[in-house]
Parts: sequence; structure tokens; C-alpha cells
Amino acid sequence: MAHAVTLVRGDGIGPEVAKATQTAIDATGVAINWQIVDAGIDMMDKYGTPLPENVLDAIKETKTAIKGPITTPVGTGFRSVNVEIRKRLNLYANLRPAKSIPGVKSYFQNIDLVIVRENTEDLYAGIEFEYTSEEAAQARKFLSELSGKPLKEDAAIGIKPISVTGSDKILEFAFKYAQSHGRKKVTAVHKANIMKFTDGLFLDRARLMAPSYADIEFEDRIVDNMCMQLMQKPELYDVMVMPNLYGDILSDLCAGMIGGLGVAPGANIGDDYAVFEAIHGSAPKYAGQNKANPTALILSGVLMLQYLGEMEAAQRLQSAVEKVISERKAVTYDLTPVGQTPVGTQEMAAAIAEYAAP
Repeated sequence: MAHAVTLVRGDGIGPEVAKATQTAIDATGVAINWQIVDAGIDMMDKYGTPLPENVLDAIKETKTAIKGPITTPVGTGFRSVNVEIRKRLNLYANLRPAKSIPGVKSYFQNIDLVIVRENTEDLYAGIEFEYTSEEAAQARKFLSELSGKPLKEDAAIGIKPISVTGSDKILEFAFKYAQSHGRKKVTAVHKANIMKFTDGLFLDRARLMAPSYADIEFEDRIVDNMCMQLMQKPELYDVMVMPNLYGDILSDLCAGMIGGLGVAPGANIGDDYAVFEAIHGSAPKYAGQNKANPTALILSGVLMLQYLGEMEAAQRLQSAVEKVISERKAVTYDLTPVGQTPVGTQEMAAAIAEYAAP
């Protein structure tokens, strides 16, 4: 039976890497009924928003989507299309694997890490007030009275909500992911030594849950120490789970360890829906030039196939990407050795597709 999947083409290089990803996924032989929709800055003139309702409707219908990069224009009703999709669909888990690929330039080798980032709470909840606003003045007065601590009159205010419910959901996701993917350890990352009631809650919930997963080793690390540990001895870590802001930072750090965002996949998963996406930007200056590296979105397609239960096809596609990059013959300009002629986005996808075929 075919899987129904929404393909959101995005803008900038989005349509090109989306087409390349569709080519690579179809080559695996997994039957996909693609529902293709458009979102991004090109939709502004027609819909007045980069995220038309028909995009969300399509994702709700198919329940699974893969999305090309999208530019977030200034002046719309929300700050980020990606964040808005996560909020509207309650995609509380952001999954960001970081795995070394031979042939990709990096100072690190044999990296195999997974960041599990809470996606809806923490400082990304979007509850903040501009410092000159009446709301900020009210918040300063209220918080000063409540805490007994004075706040500067020119202070902007941001709120960091971390709930028992949100913490339990992301922690459970991390432990279950570790179990189902043969991982051995989960590390909770926090700043509970300073933020005793928010990060402290997150750490407490992690410690309470860990005994229920006796087959998975559990530990915790303070976030600044975690950054140093990753630079010094990344081999000691496996799955790392953390609140939203730390996850945003550490996932890019880990992406840098494997060669950059161009080879870093991502997934946003909730109870009902899942959206898979490359984390890199839309690079509008390269749009339409058939130059962009499609690796990140194709590897996001690997995560999507895993999510759909197509594990053998997912492994074939992962291996195909690694083989093409390690051969360094049919790769885009950013992966091409000096003196060798690069190929285009679609040509690299075709090379991956050839190896991914059953």
C-alpha cells in the first residue's frame, strides 16, 4: 500500500532540492502518493502569507510531509514558517541526527550523535514583550512584585515555560527512540544549577523516567559543559535530549562537527503528524541554478522512510548517499575535490537514486 506524503517545495533552492529528494526516495521502490504544495515568499502576492492554509490542510490529510527550505519574510503575522508549522501541528519533538560521512570535510571523524530537542516550550514559546510596550511595563511591575527583585525600566521581557507535560513527552520520545534505534545511552542536557525551577523540572522528570528504561543508560550534563564535552570526547555520547533553546544551539554545533548544515537532516514529530526538513536556509541567490547540495533534504527523507516503517529502504538510501559522497565523483560544488568538475543538484540526486534502487 502506498504512503501518502505531502511535498512542500519551499522557495529559493527549495523546489530544486525537493525535486532531487523526490527522485531519490522514488528510486528506493517505496510507493509514495505525493501531494505537492507550495509555501514560502513566492506565495505572498497570492495569499498574503508564506504559509497558505492549504499547505497545513494537506499535511493534516497525509499526516506526513517533507519540506524544502522556506524564507521567512519580514512583516508577516509570525516570525518563522518552520516554527508556525511546528506550533500548528504540535510537532513537539525535533530530531537532529549528526553522522559523519566519508568525503565530507570536517575536523571530526566517526561522529554518530542524535539531538532530541523539545520543540514547543522554553524561550521559543514566543511569549516576549518589546521593552517600550505597555505589556512589558505591566510584566516588569508584576514580576518585580511577585519575585521581590527589581527589573530595569528598559528591560524587554521573555518567558521560559517548561511544563511537566512537555518535558515528559520529549523525554519519553528520546528514550523510545534510543530503544527502537539500538542506541545505548540518553543524556539529559540542562542548566538546572542556575534555572532551578524550569530546567530543574526538566531534569527531575528525566530522573524519574529513566528507571522505566532500564536497558538504556542515563546521565545528565549541564549545557555549557556539554559543549566542551562534545569538542573533547564526542564518542562518549549517543542520544541527547534537551529543552528548546539548548537543542537549537547544540544541534547546529553537532552539524558543524559533521561538515555543516548541508549534510544535516531534521525531523519534527508529534502524536499525529510529522514534517521532515533540511535545516539549512533557502539560499535565494542560488535559486534556479541547479547548484545546491541536496544531501540534507535527502537524508531527511531517510528519516521519513524510517518513520513510515520502511527501514530497509531507508538504509539503502542512507548507504547510497554515503557512497556517492565518498566516491566524490557525482557531487555538487561544495563537496567536489579541487580540480574536479562538480555536477548539478539533479545529477547528484540521479547518482544517489542509482545506488538506492532495490
